[in-house]
Amino acid sequence: MNRILKRFLLIELLQGMLVTLRYMFRPKITVQYPDEKTPISNSFKGKHAHDMYADGRERCVACKLCEASCPAKAINIQIGVKENIRYAQKYEIDQFLCIYCGECVVACPEKAIVQTTEHEYELYADERRYMTKEEMLAKGKKYD
Repeated sequence: MNRILKRFLLIELLQGMLVTLRYMFRPKITVQYPDEKTPISNSFKGKHAHDMYADGRERCVACKLCEASCPAKAINIQIGVKENIRYAQKYEIDQFLCIYCGECVVACPEKAIVQTTEHEYELYADERRYMTKEEMLAKGKKYD
C-alpha cells in the first residue's frame, strides 16, 4: 500500500524538485574560466622544464634515470660527450604519451627536470607532439 501511495503521489519527484528549489536561490559558485582563475594546488604537476645552474650550465648529465623511471616510456634521451663530460644531446618528451606523474622528477639525481604549474596548453594531432630540450630549457629560465 505504501509503495502504491509513493508512486501515485510522486514523492521522489517532489523530493528532487525541493532540492532544486533549495539551490536555485543560493549564490552561484560557477567560475567564468578565461576571466577568473582558480588557485592551483602546490602538488599540481604541469608541463616539464629543465632547470639550470646559476652560471647557466644545464643540470642534466644524461644519466637516463628519468627515461628508465617513466611508466609511459614517453622520454627519449641520446647521450653526447664533450670534453669528457656527458650531456643530453637529444632530450624529448612525447606529450601524447606522458601522463604527468612526476616520476621523472623524483628519479633525477641532479634535479634537472622539474614540472611547472603551466596547464593552459593544447595538443592537436602530430603538431608539437615532442617537447625538445631547448623548449624545456627556455621554460626553466621562465619559471626560475
